[in-house]
Amino acid sequence: MKDSARYVKIVEWSDEDRAFVGSCPGLFYGGCHGDDEQGVFAELCQIVEETIELYKQDGRPLPSPTAGKDYANKMLHIA
Repeated sequence: MKDSARYVKIVEWSDEDRAFVGSCPGLFYGGCHGDDEQGVFAELCQIVEETIELYKQDGRPLPSPTAGKDYANKMLHIA
């Protein structure tokens, strides 16, 4: 399993941006955006891989993993 699998990746539609927006909370701020949901997810996955590689090159520890926390079901209880 790749280290990138340990981080939640989110792609959602933004009415404000009129585009799909990809983010990876806990690993980096910002992300990517575009008109194609699958394309944005693929780009997001690549950015996550590159970010992890930069952490490793700099000898910095990776942030705590965000995957496996069942955020989807927790958000249902908030809404």
